[in-house]
Amino acid sequence: MRNLILTIALFSGLICNAQEMHFTVYNFTVEAKNVSTVYKLFDDYFSKNKPADVTVSLWENHFNDSGNNFSHSVVFSGNLESMGAMYSRGNNDTWSLFISRLNQHMKEGFSSAMGRSLATYGNTSEEHPYQRYYLLDVDEMSKWTDSFKMMAENNNTEGQILMMGNLTVGHGPEGVNAWVISGFKDFKTAMAGAGSLRTEAENEAASKAWDKHREEGGEVELVRSGMRILLKSW
Repeated sequence: MRNLILTIALFSGLICNAQEMHFTVYNFTVEAKNVSTVYKLFDDYFSKNKPADVTVSLWENHFNDSGNNFSHSVVFSGNLESMGAMYSRGNNDTWSLFISRLNQHMKEGFSSAMGRSLATYGNTSEEHPYQRYYLLDVDEMSKWTDSFKMMAENNNTEGQILMMGNLTVGHGPEGVNAWVISGFKDFKTAMAGAGSLRTEAENEAASKAWDKHREEGGEVELVRSGMRILLKSW
């Protein structure tokens, strides 16, 4: 990961609480022969050196298109104070050794970004490790956000966690400025989607709410989508 030392200072080990949550994400590629080594390096380091009040999550980018084909992501998430404290710690010998070893087993860095989680729906006390993500180009962010919240508040279903937020830095040439993540407890349900968890009447109500959101949320372009799988969070 040639850019990690310089850039480390989708979509969440995000935690929902009363405070606004911020995140940073670093996407990178690891060759298959080095995946287990990289996982062990992350686990050994963050099991002993987890930043206070920050969740660290390692993800496999399982389904993706050719323009989004990095293999892994690491996401740091927490409130503004805890994230600021993490990034102000500076380098130390333990961190430098971790990065040095990590770089030896990375093929290349891919991208990085930071942003905020604006809303989360569902039971966040349970893991939903199979997550479908959608990266969006939203024309009017406040209008779209308000409309999305109205749609999601009454139509999220048990067994799913639904999250949305924005990107503040790291938009890229495609114009991505917002994201939505739909998380599930198992692969089968992630494949089938939220509709498989609802009754027929609930699906009808959700469809009407979605249509209303599309009408009232303004112009939105789906830039890309994929599915990530949680390897571990600390």
